[in-house]
Amino acid sequence: MAVTAPPRTPAPPRRAPQAAPRRTPTGPSWSSRAVVNTLLGIVAVYTLMPLSWLLVNATKNNGDLFGRPGFRLAEFNLFTNLADLFAYQDGVFGRWMANSMLYSVVGALASTLISLLAGYAFHTYGFRGKEKLYGLVLLGILVPHTVISLPMYLMASEAGLVNSYWAVLIPGLVNPFGVYLARVFSESYVPGETLEAARLDGAGELRAFRSVALPMLSPAFVTIFLFSFTGSWNNFFLPLVMLNDSALYPVGLGLYNWNATLAQEPQLYSFVITGSLLSVVPLAVAFVALQRHWRSGLTAGAVK
Repeated sequence: MAVTAPPRTPAPPRRAPQAAPRRTPTGPSWSSRAVVNTLLGIVAVYTLMPLSWLLVNATKNNGDLFGRPGFRLAEFNLFTNLADLFAYQDGVFGRWMANSMLYSVVGALASTLISLLAGYAFHTYGFRGKEKLYGLVLLGILVPHTVISLPMYLMASEAGLVNSYWAVLIPGLVNPFGVYLARVFSESYVPGETLEAARLDGAGELRAFRSVALPMLSPAFVTIFLFSFTGSWNNFFLPLVMLNDSALYPVGLGLYNWNATLAQEPQLYSFVITGSLLSVVPLAVAFVALQRHWRSGLTAGAVK
């Protein structure tokens, strides 16, 4: 009897090796980087062009201002323009710059300290109606300063403060946005355990704030001070309403009055341009000197 072998099953066909999937680059493409850099360049040119125009034209005399295009250099007369500017009308421009420094530095320091105290209190203490009061403070951020300038003028007139330094300094002490920033910074930088340890060591509330919380809030102090300083330096409408004596004017209001009389006094063209350039210098110096603290303050709370 013959024995038959079982039929062999055919081997499965071999699959062709598949190519490894291509990895798509995760970084930004060249075209996207080019678009972003182009937009940044346009913004930089748009931002720096007025300042460049001021810098070039502050070196010209009145004849070159009208005889040459704006960005074309002429005979260098910057130092002559500066000397004439500070000598005009018995040095009233120097008085305006000093007034602006008084309104901005003193007002910003006082406003920053008040904002830090208020923000620290909102964060640290619990009292009845705290959140409602804080919401009222936030509501003050939405109110434009020009809307409340007339009521403030009427109140200052009743108090006899019109046409004085106090008429500009006192309204600048209230800064709702500074209070908001101070509370955010206080929540991020001042832990409650540290304050409790200070109280257990016998420190009072004011000493705990001065010796413990305030050093921790130094980035907040610099950030709020820069915002307050810039707002006070650029403040225009409030001094326009409150002040009548030109000796009390800030530099912005004084230059505005000179610019309004250019048709009658064309020799003021070089003074207005040179004075406008000088009025930018304190802001640039403040931001450059404090930019390290300012940038660290803006990124507070971004990383938890």
